[in-house]
Amino acid sequence: MSDAYVECMVARKTPGYWVFLKYLLIVLTVVTGLLGLVANLLLIAAIVFGVAAYFVNLYTDVEFEYLYLDKEITVDKVFNKTKRKRVKVFELEKIEIMAPLKSYRLDGYKNRTFKELDLSSGIAGLPEVRYVFYYNGETKVIFEPNADFVKMCKNAAPRKVFTD
Repeated sequence: MSDAYVECMVARKTPGYWVFLKYLLIVLTVVTGLLGLVANLLLIAAIVFGVAAYFVNLYTDVEFEYLYLDKEITVDKVFNKTKRKRVKVFELEKIEIMAPLKSYRLDGYKNRTFKELDLSSGIAGLPEVRYVFYYNGETKVIFEPNADFVKMCKNAAPRKVFTD
């Protein structure tokens, strides 16, 4: 076994409606909290809005952590820099091909149907930095590794990983 290890963090872009909802719930919490000083029933509504604002805030700030260790790619979701959830572990042997998102090498996979799993930031950059790999013939995974991560994968599986 080789002791190859690379770690990469990518922040996901928060959709605008989630940001709007977060601030709306904060404003509703403050307004109903102030009005709750007059009527006790509104104090309960303020508590409900506050709890909802907490959970919306927790799940709007999401980062993906990619970890390459011993021919395995592990992807974790990090919520609000405090809570971590394992998304999936991918074995490099079961990956059919890994290439940049706009690569011509992926043309053979365009007409096939796959379950798509987007683990990237969701931002299309001018030089495209997102990669795609097809896993086990059933899943298309879009992710955004750094150059060291791709290099380590290419060293482990040179016939499957392309950087063009």
